[in-house]
Amino acid sequence: MDQYLPILILAVLGFAFTAFSLVSSALLAPKKKPTAAKLAPYECGIVPSVEPPQRFPVRFYLVSMIFIIFDIEIVFLYPWAIVFHQIETFGLIEVIVFAAVVFVSFVYLISNGALTWGPPKTLQPGMPSRTSESTISRISGSRPVPEEAA
Repeated sequence: MDQYLPILILAVLGFAFTAFSLVSSALLAPKKKPTAAKLAPYECGIVPSVEPPQRFPVRFYLVSMIFIIFDIEIVFLYPWAIVFHQIETFGLIEVIVFAAVVFVSFVYLISNGALTWGPPKTLQPGMPSRTSESTISRISGSRPVPEEAA
């Protein structure tokens, strides 16, 4: 039982801190509802004059994922470089597998538009399928007469 006493004390302290935080937040929080000005979006000092017609995608999280991936890669490559002569071929194979996994994740992020900051590109509707009637109407500028009406 003596071995579990520190864990029990830590659990009780964690629960007490959680309860204290929730109770103090409920007691000290303002009671009035926020105004429309406080609920309005605010970015870079520009107050929007109209609401956007739809939600727009925020791709910042993809850039942060790229940073984290390469940050972690460097953290793991530094110790590997220190002991490279000791681990020889096994270490080389392991770092190649690791680099392949990092590269696949990078390709995945790029395919999801991680470095595309502009608006999403949409395809323009193309020409209708080409038939003899559509060609005649396009060249002559008049509509073809259906065979039933003639």
